[in-house]
Amino acid sequence: MAFDKKLLEIIACPICKSPLEFHSDAQELWCKADRLAYPIRNDIPVLMEPEARTLTLDEVQS
Repeated sequence: MAFDKKLLEIIACPICKSPLEFHSDAQELWCKADRLAYPIRNDIPVLMEPEARTLTLDEVQS
C-alpha cells in the first residue's frame, strides 16, 4: 500500500499532535515523540492509543 502523502501532511498523533511517519513494511504510522506505532487496518489508520504498540528504542532511533 502506498499511503496517501496528502493525508500524512494533515494527520497527527492524537496524543501530542506531532507528525506521524508511515512505515510500509509494518503498515503502521509512527509517533517517535510518544514512542507509539498506530496500526493501519484495511487501509484505515487506527489512531487510538489502546490500539498502538510501543516502539522499541532501536525503532525510535532509526
